[in-house]
Amino acid sequence: MRIDIISLFPSYFESPFKTSMLKRAIGRELLKINLVDIRDFAKDKHKSVDDRPYGGGPGMVLMCEPLKDAILSVRSEKSVVIYLSPQGEKLQAKSCEKYAEYEHIILVCGHYEGIDQRIVDKYVDFELSIGDFVLTSGCPAALVFVDAVSRFIPGVIGNKDAVNQDSFQLGRFDAPHYTRPKIFEGMAVPELLLEGHHERIEKWRSEQGFKKTRRLRPDLLSETEQAVE
Repeated sequence: MRIDIISLFPSYFESPFKTSMLKRAIGRELLKINLVDIRDFAKDKHKSVDDRPYGGGPGMVLMCEPLKDAILSVRSEKSVVIYLSPQGEKLQAKSCEKYAEYEHIILVCGHYEGIDQRIVDKYVDFELSIGDFVLTSGCPAALVFVDAVSRFIPGVIGNKDAVNQDSFQLGRFDAPHYTRPKIFEGMAVPELLLEGHHERIEKWRSEQGFKKTRRLRPDLLSETEQAVE
């Protein structure tokens, strides 16, 4: 998969893509990241890419022409253009799986008060949010998107079964996990996990994940599941 990230601050992304699983995925050519600087497409000597909003109001808005040219410089027939915005559809585990199937994704990072709506209307395929809050720019959201989606690219995660067992994949939280030592500050690992009875362990894990989901995120469960004692 290739991902082009369009932003005002390409250097923001340099360190995360040189670390851990994303670094390995890029090194193995499972993932290709290209950073596009919007200012490279500015039309004047001052490299202007934003201006005051029509109708007044605080902040600045990214202008149409530089952003359009930045998108067109990397867009092809197979591209999907995504604008990262707090007003978009919320990114979820199932949609991450869907996006991992695309060959080429272009991420547009908003800055300041956002981008001109006409770019969204004409050049954006999906508007996505990573949560009900506002960031200083779309750059952190782009990192979240790349990290979450890349996990579903075959070969990025060493154990493919691990992805399918994570929280949200089955509509609820994952179970709690334990490792050595058996006793830590007086707290022992649940005895069941030490017995080696796989069917009982899987049943226990399912129950624990369900209980925590019902306690903290009942909205993830159906009304019938919420009513289970």
